Amino acid sequence: MKYRIMIAGPTASGKTALSIDLAMQINAEIISVDSRQCYRYLDIGTAKPTKTELSQVPHHNISVLNPDQEDSVADFLKRAEAYSNDIKSRGKRVIYCGGSTLHLQSLIRPLDDIPSANPENIRKLNDRADDQGLESLFSQLQKTDPEYAKKMDGLNRQRIIRALDVWYQTGKPFSSFHSDVPLEPPQDLLVLALHHSRKELHQRISVRTEQMLEKGFLNEVKNLLQQGFSPDLQALNTVGYRQAISYLKEEISYDQMKKDIKTATRRYAKRQITWLRRWPFLTWLDMDRLSTQEVIKTILSYQNQPD
Repeated sequence: MKYRIMIAGPTASGKTALSIDLAMQINAEIISVDSRQCYRYLDIGTAKPTKTELSQVPHHNISVLNPDQEDSVADFLKRAEAYSNDIKSRGKRVIYCGGSTLHLQSLIRPLDDIPSANPENIRKLNDRADDQGLESLFSQLQKTDPEYAKKMDGLNRQRIIRALDVWYQTGKPFSSFHSDVPLEPPQDLLVLALHHSRKELHQRISVRTEQMLEKGFLNEVKNLLQQGFSPDLQALNTVGYRQAISYLKEEISYDQMKKDIKTATRRYAKRQITWLRRWPFLTWLDMDRLSTQEVIKTILSYQNQPD
């Protein structure tokens, strides 16, 4: 019996809806594995579960931090382990749902022994980013650790600074601390991912972008900025929010913003798929061919296999 189930996949593939339907059938609770859904006030742009969906199944790691609080994969893993232990102590199953690949991987194998952050390095790097722009730090990262830079979702300030901090401390690329030992999921964990054809996924991304804007995404971003949150925050320097901020600053037109969000989201989805395809143990579910109930039936057949 697989007591924990991971539902991964690219953005806009339908992970949230499927995880809720599955959780209701197997008496499970859901832990969000999304690097932005953990932040308060980032609702529409992160496609958080709606109030109705949250009332159907208990969710964890949703809206637990303010946008200006720093977070890391290690911090996430500590929370996820606490949530998981609590859920299992109440006799329920655990479903991990999300597309943040490094966070997902940390649930399969804990992080390697990476040096703790050096406050002085972090301060200097933040000052440099403010003075010279984040692009200058990213350019250095591309030279010192091209492998990690290539995997990055845009100019992620915290990750760039953390990777350079490790390089300053050790003289070794941040990526070198990621073990080369093949990943192998724990026996009690079933790892699944949702698959759509490229054409279908791009259509879903386009529809989601339009729906985000119709639901008031720009007002959400305005409210964040009016509350005094810096547009340079890790939480806001991400797909969707980055383009919306450029529009609100009158740097790009509305149509260009919408086009840029769709393009950036497609590129992000491609990176997610590329990462997940490296996992030979992962089971892909064909969401174009199967109905929701057929997918759940398939999951249950895997979930009930002996460890």
